[in-house]
Amino acid sequence: MSLTARVRSGHLVLDVPVALPEGTEVELVADDETDGLTPEDRVRLNAAIAESWQQAIEGKGRPVEDVLADLRRQR
Repeated sequence: MSLTARVRSGHLVLDVPVALPEGTEVELVADDETDGLTPEDRVRLNAAIAESWQQAIEGKGRPVEDVLADLRRQR
């Protein structure tokens, strides 16, 4: 669930009502609008994602279970 709120008089006020039970604790994290990537980093990241996506379409990917098993063995 993603919600948007605004600060008014030092309080966070949601833009819309929510259907959560009374007393529900919600952790709020300020949106850091930057990820720290330079434009060059972003170009490289997008190229890597596009290449990976193409490999997946071509059936060259690995099942997630295999990847997770490899990671667990490396611990």
